[in-house]
Amino acid sequence: MSRKSQRNQPAAPRTVPNPPPAALAAAPGQGGQASRRGLLIAAGAAVVAAAGAGGYFAFGGRSAPATRPELLSADAPTMGPATAKVHIVEFLDPACETCAVFYPLVKRIVADNPDKIRLSVRHVPFHRGSEDVVRMLEASRKQDRYWPALEALLASQNFWAPNHTAQPALALQAISGVDVGLDLVRLAADMREPEVDRRIAQDGRDAAALQVTKTPEYFVNGRQMASFGRQQLQALINDALQRAY
Repeated sequence: MSRKSQRNQPAAPRTVPNPPPAALAAAPGQGGQASRRGLLIAAGAAVVAAAGAGGYFAFGGRSAPATRPELLSADAPTMGPATAKVHIVEFLDPACETCAVFYPLVKRIVADNPDKIRLSVRHVPFHRGSEDVVRMLEASRKQDRYWPALEALLASQNFWAPNHTAQPALALQAISGVDVGLDLVRLAADMREPEVDRRIAQDGRDAAALQVTKTPEYFVNGRQMASFGRQQLQALINDALQRAY
């Protein structure tokens, strides 16, 4: 599922290039879950006593130790230096509307704090058809084009994921432009590599272990928001920066 509210509407889709040869169009992936509506943004956060394996911090979120292996995948696409003391782990579905809205915010926060923040992205294809789109992203890494491909997909999401259902052939069209710079023939072959299967499966297992059921979901140095919103995420990151630096 993706998180959604009237406040979190995606931007208008960009103009996409002509479609690639039909032979490269990916077949739709397996079904997922529909978007959740009615996003609750809490007005404040209460301090709740820790219970069981998951405690609660001042922001009200469940905690997972920052060293927990589910948050430390060496295979995840990463932006920012390994020496950064603040680590954001984002579970993302490329067909998720709110992921598209929040990505520029997170990217700006990383850019505004050079060398202090590292962002790792994990893929969870909850939406119908998005597994093959995740495969495109994973395959784009072999050409060192992951971030341009991700940004192109998020910017054109309205085009290739109407009604919360991903259409991989249109997604492939959206990333076929010169600005992304992908070899589409190679991409189509790499999408079916066993390594891609392994990474998708690992992200799914880690998401399940962390009880991730909606996207985007953020962990900041192992801490998670209890309520979802821009201010809550910004506050959680700011607090982690203050603690670390």
